[in-house]
Amino acid sequence: MKKLVLLVTLAATLATPARAAIKTVTLSVPGMTCAACPITVKKALFKVDGVQKAEVSFEKLQAVVTFDDAKTSAEALTKATANAGYPSTVKP
Repeated sequence: MKKLVLLVTLAATLATPARAAIKTVTLSVPGMTCAACPITVKKALFKVDGVQKAEVSFEKLQAVVTFDDAKTSAEALTKATANAGYPSTVKP
């Protein structure tokens, strides 16, 4: 009986998908040249599935993005900004 309970518990654990982690990344966006540029960058980032928050600063030439890593990645975020005309890189 104990083996059956253990087997059922193990099967339930393996059937449960791994939880996604919420991550935050800072992107350097040096191509922003005016105060309106962050609006375009922010719109591009929010089009990426999994983005929960995006704060774009013209003064710092950066974007701080919070996202679900099960749905997207830092690479997808940099691609989105590049496609909008603002190439970016992940800041260490």
